[in-house]
Amino acid sequence: MGLLETAISGSARRTSHSHVVNELGKAIIGGVYPVGSILPGDNDLAARFQVSRTVLREAMKTLSAKGLVMPRARIGTRVTERKQWNLFDADVLAWHLEQGVDRTFLVHLSEMRLSFEPYAAGLAASRADTETARHLQRLAGEMTAAPSHEDLILADLRFHLAVLQASENPFMYGVGTLIEAALVAAFGLSSPHAPSREARSIGASHEDIAEAIARGDAEGASEAMRKVIVTGRDHALERLQGAQR
Repeated sequence: MGLLETAISGSARRTSHSHVVNELGKAIIGGVYPVGSILPGDNDLAARFQVSRTVLREAMKTLSAKGLVMPRARIGTRVTERKQWNLFDADVLAWHLEQGVDRTFLVHLSEMRLSFEPYAAGLAASRADTETARHLQRLAGEMTAAPSHEDLILADLRFHLAVLQASENPFMYGVGTLIEAALVAAFGLSSPHAPSREARSIGASHEDIAEAIARGDAEGASEAMRKVIVTGRDHALERLQGAQR
């Protein structure tokens, strides 16, 4: 289950290992265990989560791989500096989103999207075949006809991931979690009901991308994608400001 599906369903099935990773990850991101602090000892954590030391050790390996902790001999497991956290990791992004997004997070996320998505759209315009272009146009149409807010956001995600795939650059497709995180943030800030006018507006802006790709217009596709990201960012910031009043 991805970030967006979890946000919409509100739940995810977890094993003992993933439960420990999830709880400690959220606590680290949320500042319960601040940067530089030492996590409780293995015996304390094993008792708290009612898991074996083997499960706990595997959980610590997972958190270490995500850049959140560093085991130190005779000292313990220390929480690392934020700059070492892997923000491309789906779990780390999810934990950030669960803590609640702020203006800085939204701006940084949009800056990253602007650094690669318009270029990916340009590549797609240069490389996509007729069937791929038609598929993107169908996905944009699904956004326009989305019957609910959840359907609109899921269709939005499918479209953007399809553009990355159409770029035929596997590194582009590998950063799709950033797009998903942006849409999870939008899902959390938006009204639970998507007026048909909003769906038509969002769908039309994505149709501009799809049509430029179908024409083989790399510059037009890139600019249309840039406008979609900037518009989405601005709307999210407006909603965030309104929610904080």
